[in-house]
Formats: sequence, C-alpha cells, structure tokens
Amino acid sequence: MNRRVVITGLGVATPLGIGIDPVWEALLAKGCGLKPVEAFDASGLASTIGGEIPNFKVTDYVPKSYRKSAKVMSRDIEIALACACEAVRNAGLKTKCLVERGEAEGPPNVDSTRFGANIGAGLICADLSELAGALATAQDPPGSFSLKRWGREGMENLTPLWLLKFLPNMLACHVTIVHDAQAPSNTITCGEASSHLAIGEAFRTVARGAADVCICGGAESKINPMGFARQQLLGRLATRSGEDGSRACRPFAADRDGIVASEGGGLVILESLDHATARGARIYAELVGFGASANTHSWREPDPQGRGIAQAMRAALRDAGIAVDQVGLIGAFGSGTRHHDASELAAWRDVLGDRAGRIPAIAIKGAIGNNGAGSGAIEFAVLTMALHQKTVLPSLNTTPPDPSGSLKFVHDDPIDARADVAVSVSYALSGGQNAALVVRRFER
Repeated sequence: MNRRVVITGLGVATPLGIGIDPVWEALLAKGCGLKPVEAFDASGLASTIGGEIPNFKVTDYVPKSYRKSAKVMSRDIEIALACACEAVRNAGLKTKCLVERGEAEGPPNVDSTRFGANIGAGLICADLSELAGALATAQDPPGSFSLKRWGREGMENLTPLWLLKFLPNMLACHVTIVHDAQAPSNTITCGEASSHLAIGEAFRTVARGAADVCICGGAESKINPMGFARQQLLGRLATRSGEDGSRACRPFAADRDGIVASEGGGLVILESLDHATARGARIYAELVGFGASANTHSWREPDPQGRGIAQAMRAALRDAGIAVDQVGLIGAFGSGTRHHDASELAAWRDVLGDRAGRIPAIAIKGAIGNNGAGSGAIEFAVLTMALHQKTVLPSLNTTPPDPSGSLKFVHDDPIDARADVAVSVSYALSGGQNAALVVRRFER
C-alpha cells in the first residue's frame, strides 16, 4: 500500500509565540524573539542572548486530570505538549485531550488505534540546582565525589521519579497518553535533524497503511547553562550579538559568527488523503518525498562540499518523483555558523545548479535561533504555510550577503510565491545526520 499523505495540522511553540498563526504573523512583520536570557544567569558565558518561549504554562495544554504529571516534566516535554495541543486544534481533530478539556463536543473523531506519533528529542538538561544539591551530599572528603555516598545518601535527595523528566522518549510518551495515540510511536534523537527524520518516519507509517494519522516533529530547550556551554566549547556560539539580540543570529550573512541557543518545537499532523477527505479536513499541502543521509566527513565539522546534505535532497526528490526544475521554494536550515552555512549553500548549488540563487528561499533562525531537535519541524511548518499562503516571508538578518554567494531571500516586505513544490532540509550540527522533505501544493 502506498497512500497519499497530506498535512492537515500545524502546531508550533517558539520565542515569537505559540500557535502557527501568531508565529506566521510575527515572521511576516520581521519580528525577532531573541533577547537577553532571563531563565538563568548567563553573564559568565560568551553570549547572554537566547530565545525563550513567552508566557508559557503546560497546564494550558493538558486535561485537568493530567496536571499533576507536570511534576515529572522537563521543559522539553512541556514544549512538546503545547505543540501537540496546537497541532490537533489546528487540524480540527477531536482527541481525548480536547474532549476532556471541554474544547470539543462528542467522542473523538480519530480512531486511537490508528493514531501514531514520531517525535524528535534532544539532550534534555537535568535540573542543575536539584542535581547539585544531591551531589553535595555525596562528598567524601569534602571536594571529592564518593560513589558509595552517592548511592547511600546522594540519591536519597532526588525524587524517585526524577529520571523520568529527562528520558528523550518521554516527549512522545506524554503526547501519546494525553491524546490517546495508540498506533506506532517512535523517538528519534539526532540533534537538529531529529524533527525531519521523525516527520519522514511518520510519512512512511501513514503511506504504508500502519496508521491513518500521525503527529510528528520535535521539541527541545537549549535555554540552560549546559545548552549554552556545549555550543561555546565547540566554538559555535554567536558572540557579536549586540545588547538586544536582534542581530545575534545571521544565517548566510557575510558577518555571521555562530548560533543563538533557543527553545521551541513543532508538531504537525499527517493524514492519509482518504482519512482527511472523509472528515472534511483543511489540507495545507501534500508531503510527497523524504530522504536521509549521513555526513562521514567529521563528527563535529560539516563537509565543505555539503555532499551529505545534497544526497538527502536528491533522495527526497527521487522519492517524490519530482524533477529538480520543478522546485519553486527553498526551506533553508541556516544555522548562522560560517562553515555549516557554507556547506549547506554548496549542497543547494550541487542539487539545483544555477537556479539555487534564483529560487525564493526562507530562513527563520535569525528570528527564533537554534531550537535543537525542534528546529526542523518549526521550519517545516512555516514552509508549509508559505506554500499554502503563496507567500515568501522576509528572512531576518540574511544581509549583507556573503560575497561567495547566497540564496534568494526576501529582506523587506513579503512577496507572492506561486510555487508548486518546496524542499526543506535539516542537519545535525554534530553527528552528521541529514534529512530532506519535499512538499507539493495539494491537488486532488
């Protein structure tokens, strides 16, 4: 069985807001969600700029009966639950969660045994203050860590369910429980490529008939000391950020100098065409191709020629049966580091040739930063909206263009774009995983 798969719901949580419509409007207005970090004291780090989701409480996105479970939720899990609720609302699905919250009348309109999930996750940061308190009781003598004292006394200072906050599969666990999604479920942890890989796996699940509906994407928060420190130690953290952060992340720009750590996520609803049609769903676009690859150049540095990224793009286009000259819109990853952006640009040129600089492109990290495992799904959701709305958004901070060349970004007002096919890519900054998705304007 090889069924057509369509996109019917978009749910995002970003530093620009929660929900696809507010985020879309903020991007249209060239808004920026990057600013000095408030969640912790970042004054000792190379940069104090990050992207934090504003005015966010997980209890607004789960049934009342589930609120006590918030005690065992990391920030990443909370973001995933917000995205899931927004996605099913946006899709017009009546899940167990919305029925119990009183947002939908009658029984759910999706068969739970045919409702699957694939969610990407990152390295969830432990609660450092809680962990430090427990470690302090495991010293013997003072200043030396004792494994015996940790087992005897230190662990007693952690709650019995402490670890359940930080397992990557707990994002999918909570989402599937809250929305009663009982079909195949999977967790993918491949850095910034996680969302695209999760969406691709969900695409395969629905296409082969193992589920009728899948909720898929990813979420992560890098707004913590460890998230910043990792990028600083790897030399990737943007340091020329200015006071307000509005020019901190500069994808593909000549003066780019690194990433801005952020938080966020995106979950989308994929459905078989027959299921979506039967319930009268709004269809944003059709997902027609998925490709993945690995960069074997280095675990921490990108291939200067972008060969792995290009390989994933070609695989996705081949899977979709789409010719290169049919691509009319580019969804760029654009991390903001000198070498990763150069590698990605080389890949676009390799696949699209001279057209790479003439096809309208979108890069949104200048507005929302690097959301880790959630980055790809946010970008995919925005690209899907652009295709659906026939609009190319401004791409913040993509000027001045690199003298070596760049993609065709909009810098001022949005422009009309009547593209029929769009390609979205993502890749892990460390580890080498690459993924590409091809979406097409929906036609029956």
